[in-house]
Amino acid sequence: MVAYIARRLALMIPTLIGILLISFIIVQFAPGGPVERIMAQLQGLDQGATGRFTGGTGDLGAAQRAQGLESRYRGRQGLDQQLIKDLEKQFGFDKPAYERFWKMLTDYASLNFGRSFFRGKDVVELIKEKLPVSITLGLWMTLLSYLISIPLGIRKAVRDGSAFDIWTSAVVIVGYAIPGFLFAILLVVLFAGGSFWQIFPLRGLTSEDWSNLSTLGKIADYFWHIALPVTAMAIGAFATTTFLTKNSFLDEIRKQYVQTARMKGLTENQVLYGHVFRNAMLIVIAGFPASFIHAFFTGSLLIETIFSLDGLGLLSFESIVNRDYPVVFANLYIFALIGLIANLISDITYMLIDPRIDFESREV
Repeated sequence: MVAYIARRLALMIPTLIGILLISFIIVQFAPGGPVERIMAQLQGLDQGATGRFTGGTGDLGAAQRAQGLESRYRGRQGLDQQLIKDLEKQFGFDKPAYERFWKMLTDYASLNFGRSFFRGKDVVELIKEKLPVSITLGLWMTLLSYLISIPLGIRKAVRDGSAFDIWTSAVVIVGYAIPGFLFAILLVVLFAGGSFWQIFPLRGLTSEDWSNLSTLGKIADYFWHIALPVTAMAIGAFATTTFLTKNSFLDEIRKQYVQTARMKGLTENQVLYGHVFRNAMLIVIAGFPASFIHAFFTGSLLIETIFSLDGLGLLSFESIVNRDYPVVFANLYIFALIGLIANLISDITYMLIDPRIDFESREV
């Protein structure tokens, strides 16, 4: 087991390098960039909604320079070539691509992600600021989805073909068909002061007076704020896990060992949870890393926007639009690392559920 974990951890290094290398190469051929974006700002051509500068990098930030020199160059047909060279140097684009990639690898090895081009903050500090929102949405959505989907899937497998199975399938499919952001808008309209009731808040994870509340009051306030966004994210996640659980259990229930266990006089619950559950849940656990990463990042972007929650999903999107490469690559690195670790944890969980799985003799 220890040797297998060591091999998997060692393989994470070339995997991360490969992910960063492919993304770095794609960026080199992508049109536009931070320098071009500032030039467009100076010429009044940049209409990006998220393109406003909020700070500089280093002692003399590129954004501050652009703002300070904007009046000097406004209205001219072109920009001073020295200014362009200074901007390229400021962002590090005066060096060859291989040097910039090597520097990124060496910095990332020590978890030095640099500073944001346009936000004037250290990337690690930015991620720390946004992390609570993404952790909240990702963990609670995944937990809520699994707590409901697994028991529901088991129940549907036991009562396969019954009226309960049919109407619950219809409800789950309808929920899956409704986009999460559309359901979020419906929740806002109904319960967050849109047109009907003002029951839940529409902004932030906590109230302004959260620090003055009692412990129970803080807990209640926290769940009061996350109720709508987590519900909106979870509504579409039920279908996959529910049907995966149902089909997995149906496949196991029809096997010979289940019939043998019943012939031995075991109760249905003993057969279901003592024998079938362990084998059927392996495939469900296999889908957990992808489900968690989706909830943690891509699945939360629109939900964060609708409920005014400033998390990693929104940060990454704005960084891509603004060509804020330090933030883009840092988020890519972190989420890739989380995904690799989550897959390793998933494999280890296999063994905890079914000790028959031997990782020591398994080839990576």
